Amino acid sequence: MGSFSLVHWVILLIVVMLLFGRGRISDLMGDFAKGINSFKKGLAEGDTPAAPPPQVTNAAATPVTPASDEVRR
Repeated sequence: MGSFSLVHWVILLIVVMLLFGRGRISDLMGDFAKGINSFKKGLAEGDTPAAPPPQVTNAAATPVTPASDEVRR
C-alpha cells in the first residue's frame, strides 16, 4: 500500500504529459543540462590558482633629505 503500482505511474505520466506537453519537458531538461554544464565550468575555473599578488616596492619609505642650503641656516 505504501508504493504506487505500475498503473498509478502510467496515469501520473499521462497527466504530466498533458499538463506540460512534450516540447516543454524537453526544453526544461535542456535548460537543466545547460545549468549543470555552467556549474561544472565554474567549478573548473575556480580550481585554477590565483595570480600572485603584485610586488610592492618601498620607494616611499626612504627618507627625503632636505637641500643642503636649507639645513645650514
